Amino acid sequence: MKIIVPMAGIGSRLRPHTLTVPKPLTVIAGKPIVQRLVEDIASVIDEEIEEIAFVIGSRAKGFPADTEEKLLKIAEELGAKGSVYVQEVALGTAHAIYCAKESLSGPCVVAYADTLFKADFKLDVNADGAIWVSQVENPSAFGVVKLQEGVITDFTEKPKEFVSDLAIIGIYYFKSGEKVLKEIQHLIDNDLKENGEYQLTNVLESLKQQGAKFIPGTVNAWMDCGKKDPTVDTNKQTLSFEHEAGNNLVSEDVVLQNSEIIQPCFIGENVVLRDSKIGPYVSIGANSLVNNSTIVNSLIQTNVDISNANLDNAMIGNHAKYNGEFTSVSIGDYTELT
Repeated sequence: MKIIVPMAGIGSRLRPHTLTVPKPLTVIAGKPIVQRLVEDIASVIDEEIEEIAFVIGSRAKGFPADTEEKLLKIAEELGAKGSVYVQEVALGTAHAIYCAKESLSGPCVVAYADTLFKADFKLDVNADGAIWVSQVENPSAFGVVKLQEGVITDFTEKPKEFVSDLAIIGIYYFKSGEKVLKEIQHLIDNDLKENGEYQLTNVLESLKQQGAKFIPGTVNAWMDCGKKDPTVDTNKQTLSFEHEAGNNLVSEDVVLQNSEIIQPCFIGENVVLRDSKIGPYVSIGANSLVNNSTIVNSLIQTNVDISNANLDNAMIGNHAKYNGEFTSVSIGDYTELT
């Protein structure tokens, strides 16, 4: 089994946090988003992962020089071969997959690195394909699928009238990567675009017309990492899942000086907490100092210095320094508010 992860977007909606770190490498509860994504997929498909292919943007788009190294390490930790491809120009969802064409063979999962999920079903690898979906209140904002007797019969992009409330979350299983590649190649060779881009929904529709049967993969939780507030909420949900699973995410070397940690929390290595109350639902990255502060429901990265703070629904980047009385803040890397 292979996993293809298109992640070339610049993550503009999450700025300033994506000015120095690509969105999929933003750390949630101690792990990068993309690492949590591929781990969740591995648990659902219950198959050996042969290769994980990442499709990133160029350095000109803001992807740091060490991005490839970090991604290859994520693949290695899952016991898989890692491959990294570059999408120089954003030409749609199908084009992003096409950039990894050398890895697009055999059974594969395609997962766009914009979201996290939790599911307790096991994938039927004998199906032609599966599309992960989640029930939503406003289907007009999403691509949706329609079902008949457990099989997907229709794909509709952002329907103006009600068709279904099952939204496509951006994760797909294909029994044959070769067939997917052939259909994408057909789009590109014939310049078949929608709104100026090559769309995966057109590939799905063509495969369906050829007789492929797609089944839904229903998820229990669908967590967005597109903007600051949803990302903080995703951190909260992830900490809850980890806590329910009995995982302790507080490093053993945390220094507590007249301070309290209210679970669930992630506290990284070499963190010092002085005269502070931390949690619930707080992540604090390694090598950080928190002094005389109360922090709840917040996502704080590494090497951060926080003092005299009362934070709720906050997101603070790496190497930032904060001293103040604001609450719902969003501070990027290397920023100082003192």
